[in-house]
Amino acid sequence: MKHINKNQIKQDRWQTRTSGGNLVDKLQAYRDLHAHALFSSLGRLIASPFASVMTIVVLSVAISLASGFYILVANLQQLTGNLEASNQISLFLRDEVSNAKAHSLADSIRQNQGVQEVKLITKEQALEEFQAYSGFGEAVKALEKNPLPFVIQVLPKNSLENKQAIEALLENLKQETEVDFAQMDMQWVARLQSIMDVARRGVRSLSLLLGVGVLFITGNTIRLELHNRHDEVVIAKLVGATDGFIRRPFLYSGFWMGFFSGVAAWFIVTTTMLILKQPVEKLSGLYDGAFHILFLGFTETLALLAISSVLGMAGSWMVLHFQLQKLKPE
Repeated sequence: MKHINKNQIKQDRWQTRTSGGNLVDKLQAYRDLHAHALFSSLGRLIASPFASVMTIVVLSVAISLASGFYILVANLQQLTGNLEASNQISLFLRDEVSNAKAHSLADSIRQNQGVQEVKLITKEQALEEFQAYSGFGEAVKALEKNPLPFVIQVLPKNSLENKQAIEALLENLKQETEVDFAQMDMQWVARLQSIMDVARRGVRSLSLLLGVGVLFITGNTIRLELHNRHDEVVIAKLVGATDGFIRRPFLYSGFWMGFFSGVAAWFIVTTTMLILKQPVEKLSGLYDGAFHILFLGFTETLALLAISSVLGMAGSWMVLHFQLQKLKPE
C-alpha cells in the first residue's frame, strides 16, 4: 500500500498541476512523473539483484551474438577490401602497339567511372620482372627482341559487389583495337561475392531472430513483474489511475534492462575482440598483410545501446498493452 499511496499522490499532483496550471507547470509535472518512474523502476531492479542480473545476462548474450556477428562481417569486409587489389583485369596489348598508344589507352581507361585504378606495365618493366622472378634471366638476355607485350592492369570499383558491372567493363575493354587479350578470374569474383552476400544476409537474419528473442524475454520478465504487483495495479485502477500512468514504470524497467544488457553486450564483444586481436594480427603479419581487428566504433556503440533500450521498452509495451486491457478491477 505504501507504493500505491505514493503513486496515487503523484498522479493527484500531476492532475492538479495539469488541469489548472500553465504550460510550464504542465511540463514540469510531466518531467517529474517520468523522472520518478525512471528512478523508481531502477530502484526495483536493484532491490531484486539476482533476478535482474539473470535477465540482463541472458539478454546481453543474445545481443552480443548479434553485434559480434556484425563486427565479424565488418572485419571480413576489411579483408575483402585488401583482396580487391588482386581482383584486377589484365589487358595484354598487341605487339605492334607503340608506347604512345599504350599510354593513351591507359589514360582513356582512367576516365571510365567504373574504374578505380589503372597501371601500365611497359615492355621493359615486364622483361625486368620476368628476368627477376622466372629463373630464366640468362636465356632471356640471349633474345634479340623483347617478346613481352604492354600490359594494362585495371582495378574496377566495387569489384566484389557488382559482378554484372565488372563483366560489362571487361567486354568493353576487349573491344579496344589495341587489346589482344583480356583476362580476369570471374569465377573467383562470383564465389567471393556469394560468400559475402551469404554472410551479410546471415547477420541480418540472426539479428532479427535475436531481436525477437530479446522482445519476448523482456516481455515475459515484465509480465512476471506485473503478476507480482497484481494487487497494487488493481487498487491503482480502482482509485482512478490511467493505463498510461500504470504502464510508465514498467516501460522504464524494460528500458533499464535493455540498456544494461547493451552495456554488458558491448563489454562481451570488446573483450572477445581483444582476445583475438594479437593472434589474428600475428597471423596477418606472417602473410605480409596489414589486417587490423576492427572494434565497435562510437556511433556503432551508441546504436547498440539505443537498439537494446528500444527493444527492452518495446517488449514491455507489447505485454502491457494486452495485459492491462485484460486486467479489470472487480
